[in-house]
Amino acid sequence: MARLSPLMALPPVIFAGLAAMFVWGMNREDPNALPSAFAGKQAPAVAVMPLGDNPVFADADLRDGKVKLVNFWASWCAPCRAEHPNLEKLRAEGVTILGVNYKDKPEAALGFLAELGNPYAAIGADESGRMGIDWGLYGVPETFVIDGAGNVVLRFPGPITERVLESDIRPAMKRAAAE
Repeated sequence: MARLSPLMALPPVIFAGLAAMFVWGMNREDPNALPSAFAGKQAPAVAVMPLGDNPVFADADLRDGKVKLVNFWASWCAPCRAEHPNLEKLRAEGVTILGVNYKDKPEAALGFLAELGNPYAAIGADESGRMGIDWGLYGVPETFVIDGAGNVVLRFPGPITERVLESDIRPAMKRAAAE
């Protein structure tokens, strides 16, 4: 009778380890929670270039006494396309959304807005990604709820779905308005 090699046991052991890590990851309290060094603190500096003939925003716009969202997005980002209808919905409700087009080609970004609509009260381009680095960006889309004094109330990584809008964004906006 042929003897089995100890290496034959390796694939099932590796699979069991990966399965255990997967189960642990799925049972974390909030898988979307990524730490933000700026929560409760002043938003980092705004450093954007104009995008087409759209109005541009600056640091002072973050401290105008009104709650607003700062949304990092790109035309090449599929989740940005998915969240876009919810941004349009918020804009229609009167929510001020400031857009940061992240590491994108201006013509592609403008084409994206021409196709889907422009939910942004003001917008700027972060072609080098420097502002994204300063804001601690993990990727796009990423949205920050900013209170009227320019403080970060919430950082949400990922697309704003209907569920996220109701469970995270709207409550954070209410907290920001109360501060």
